[in-house]
Amino acid sequence: LVLKSAHQLQLISRGKVLKTYRISLGKQPKGAKLREGDQRTPEGFYWIDWRKTSENYNLAMHISYPNSRDKAQASKKGVAAGGMIMIHGTPIADDYPEWYFSTLDWTNGCIAMKNDEMREVWERVKDGTLIEIRP
Repeated sequence: LVLKSAHQLQLISRGKVLKTYRISLGKQPKGAKLREGDQRTPEGFYWIDWRKTSENYNLAMHISYPNSRDKAQASKKGVAAGGMIMIHGTPIADDYPEWYFSTLDWTNGCIAMKNDEMREVWERVKDGTLIEIRP
């Protein structure tokens, strides 16, 4: 469960919160993703459908955005819904330490976490897991 307003990702099993993590969101964190390039993190129900290692963001788990509702809303407006929304780690850069990224919303619409916490989620969450993203 992602609670955007609280900047939290909660791992839940059988209705019980196992652990809560601090997250960063898209540069425009308020409101649901409406179109490609709007810098917003989606809201709704999705699946973790695949994962990869990333040169830029260490570990990354793909969220199945856009769902059919997202596609229909974008089509109505004549815009592309976008895609490639991930839960991922943070860059390792000499210019900016990892803690810097966790203090602000900096992604293009993804959900970012500290790298050690991303490793925990990577190990605990399987592909095919349902994810709900709430405002």
